[in-house]
Amino acid sequence: MSSNERIPSHVAIIMDGNGRWARKRMLNRVKGHERGTETVRAIVRASREIGIPFLTLYAFSTENWARPRTEVMALMSLLKRFLTRERAEMMENDIRLNAIGDIDRLPDDVRAALDETLRTTAGNKGLRLTLSLSYGSRAEIVSAVREIARKAAGGELDPASISEETVADHLYTREMPDPDLLIRTSGEMRISNFLLWQIAYSEIFVTDTLWPDFNREEYLDILRAYGLRERRFGKVSET
Repeated sequence: MSSNERIPSHVAIIMDGNGRWARKRMLNRVKGHERGTETVRAIVRASREIGIPFLTLYAFSTENWARPRTEVMALMSLLKRFLTRERAEMMENDIRLNAIGDIDRLPDDVRAALDETLRTTAGNKGLRLTLSLSYGSRAEIVSAVREIARKAAGGELDPASISEETVADHLYTREMPDPDLLIRTSGEMRISNFLLWQIAYSEIFVTDTLWPDFNREEYLDILRAYGLRERRFGKVSET
């Protein structure tokens, strides 16, 4: 991309299609997830090189726990491997890792690998890479409401003062701007319980490409298309 093209401050991606990619090739679904980690690496690198400050990837949802145990265990193993292997590259490229979701549900060894990478990269100032792990947006909003209600009941917060900013400050994403751009791969036209509050005015792009086939070139094409959109946030166009 050229230096004068408008780039989003925060890109969020629903990475979908690993299973279908494997099925089309008569492979085990886990092979699709393995191939998908290569796409993660490519998109993270591209985002860093372009200068996007925030990238959030929907890696594992609360609903994904209901998948077959063998697949869940394989996904957790892949996650642990990714967190361990990519640690050096994150440090080399000034990438700070972040994680949102019900992290306590992760297996102990995965949680340990995650905590180590979070600690190691905490001082980095470049791309903020957020993995949504054991994440569900409705659960996030419920958690925020409970905390706000607790503060109100305890006299810490005046109910009349509760605003959109109050809610946002109690979400997992309180230290991040809302996504400017939401990308979903695999052609499915749904949000899948991802960042429901935060994407109220995000630009949305859906591509039929399955996640393992998604690449840097298509990513850049989407970013260029984003740069041509007029974001009005409910207002009337000035043109």
